[in-house]
Amino acid sequence: MQDPKDIQDIKRPSKELIDKLYKHVSSATAAGDLKKIGVSNAFIQGPTPFTPGKKIVGPAATLQFMPKRDDIYGDGEYVEPETQLHRHALYGTQPGDVIVVDARGSMSSGVFGNMMLTYFVGAGGIGAVIDGCIRDFPEAPEMGLWLKGVTPNFHTQTEIFPYAVNVPIACSGTYVAPGDIIIADDDGAVVVPIHLAEELAERGQVHAEWEEFSRLKLEQGGDLRLYYPLSDEARPEYEEWKKANGQ
Repeated sequence: MQDPKDIQDIKRPSKELIDKLYKHVSSATAAGDLKKIGVSNAFIQGPTPFTPGKKIVGPAATLQFMPKRDDIYGDGEYVEPETQLHRHALYGTQPGDVIVVDARGSMSSGVFGNMMLTYFVGAGGIGAVIDGCIRDFPEAPEMGLWLKGVTPNFHTQTEIFPYAVNVPIACSGTYVAPGDIIIADDDGAVVVPIHLAEELAERGQVHAEWEEFSRLKLEQGGDLRLYYPLSDEARPEYEEWKKANGQ
């Protein structure tokens, strides 16, 4: 189990980059465009949206759970709280952070409850993506939640225990490095490798612009073959539309 003194903070992207991704890139756009630039499946399959209508974009702080073994981790919800790494995963929270948890798909351990999540949101956290459950769901603070489920059990009650913070994790089988950017909405959560985030933001802006034009044309009865995807034949019309709309 990681020594709390060894926990490293994450590197956070600029606010400008986060804003650009939030404005122009949905989880679907992220998944599709990442495929084009070399990441075939960045979708964190398993956690589903428990707060419909929420969209979050932010850097990932990570928490890794491991199978419980009594000689490494004893029983008790509140035994020696400062040795419990799920607390330390939240101590470094800064505004805009997303907590991403590899809880091994456990449906019987509540990784966080209302008090822990309230602390996280109070420190500026905006969402959680958990390959597992939380508890106290009805009292959870206003934030984005992508979960496998909910449970009344506390975090180490059954089969897992918190093992490491801000290390690479496998969240529902998807590699997430601390500081990668999470884009999550009603379609699910996608991890954006930090070194590809700028390129994705640029692609996403272009994608969003032509899709807006194409959607308008399709609403007017336009030919799907002409407007989706945008064909070379329709591109001059698209360029004129951009000029007319100051884009």
